[in-house]
Amino acid sequence: MKKHRWSIVFLIAVGVVVNYFDRINMSIAMPLLQKEFNLTAGQMGIFLSAFAWSYALLQLPIGPLLDKIGVKWVTRVATVIWTVACLLTAVANGWGLIILSRVLLGVGEAPFFPSAAKAVSHWVPRQERGKAIAAYDSQSKLSNAIGAPILALIVTEWGWRGGFLATAILSFIYAIVYWIWYREPHEDERLTKEEYDYIVQGGSQSSEEAKGSAMENIRYLLTKRKVWAVFIGFAAYGYSWFLFLTWLPGYLATEMNMSILKSGWYSAIPWIVGTITEIVIGGWLVDRLINKGYNRTRVSKFFLVIGMVFGLSIIGAAFTHSANVAVFWISTALGGLVVTSAVAYSIPTFIAPKGTVGTLTGLLTFGNNSMAIVAPITTGFIVQATGSFMYAFLLAAAFLVIGILSYTFLLTDLDPIESKESILLEEKELTLEK
Repeated sequence: MKKHRWSIVFLIAVGVVVNYFDRINMSIAMPLLQKEFNLTAGQMGIFLSAFAWSYALLQLPIGPLLDKIGVKWVTRVATVIWTVACLLTAVANGWGLIILSRVLLGVGEAPFFPSAAKAVSHWVPRQERGKAIAAYDSQSKLSNAIGAPILALIVTEWGWRGGFLATAILSFIYAIVYWIWYREPHEDERLTKEEYDYIVQGGSQSSEEAKGSAMENIRYLLTKRKVWAVFIGFAAYGYSWFLFLTWLPGYLATEMNMSILKSGWYSAIPWIVGTITEIVIGGWLVDRLINKGYNRTRVSKFFLVIGMVFGLSIIGAAFTHSANVAVFWISTALGGLVVTSAVAYSIPTFIAPKGTVGTLTGLLTFGNNSMAIVAPITTGFIVQATGSFMYAFLLAAAFLVIGILSYTFLLTDLDPIESKESILLEEKELTLEK
């Protein structure tokens, strides 16, 4: 049997790499931007968070939009928008235009992860989703590992504008490839009948539209305890994730007195660790245990909680002045946290009512990416006030404790949530029987 479904997963994975190249170029370029525009640490935090202003807020409408229009066209348009945003950043002649172009980048990239989850729910059977989601989500770590030193080299040689121009070209190439390659399973002529039947029999969600309005579906989902469990846990993870994503190179450059190029290489180490742990543990091991008969809820909860416990290693980085020791503790923390990311991203594909995978993923991603606004700004002003990253790291640890408690006590099961229509039908049948 051919495995065309994995070419779709690979396409999504490449998109994640491109997305994160677009995002981390700001953190790599920040020392030069700080010098050129005379920015304080607090202002640097605002620059670093600008992308998330639109990215986070659009998660709520993007999910329902995906459920109504579908993955293909929403993502096609999105690739064009984020390509234009990268180009505008490269040619911007003032800090105001740079911030506006980063907000536009958030608009373009906002649909990508909800669309990826929805695509996987259509293309990949349930028993393979852990590996599929880890395969593409892990690239958000690998792209930092390879992107940080590459972009650091480009920025060192050609300035910060050169870094943004390079990512604009890469985004343009990906936009063309996506337009050519991605199709829904029912319309893809490259998909054999044998593989299509395998996907459908494996519990893939159909491409049917969600019933009811977007707000009705969101309100209904928010009445479910397990939705809140993942929402809170994913947001708690997001705070540390976005602290590392936006401030790690700056932390190494300022607190550890490294050059841009050296901070790029050191920044790569935690992301390499994260890539390996997500693929091996969050993807392969989780799927293997479940396929061997272990309860999905227990396996998922175990790795969600244990991953966040390892994330508390960030406390070690708060109390050291050694770059090597700091990178060790950050690598340990990130290696644990990314396992929770792979598991959390898979949950909507299991529990969402029919036709609402995009809506639920968007809701969870909204909570997660709200931290992309909070973490960079809060960290910047903490560093500006104290002259140290210690309290910023301790605050991240406090958020992780909240996430651990949420996953432990609120996540009841991973059974599919019954749709509103099914409940109403059952109530109607019971009424007629009486």
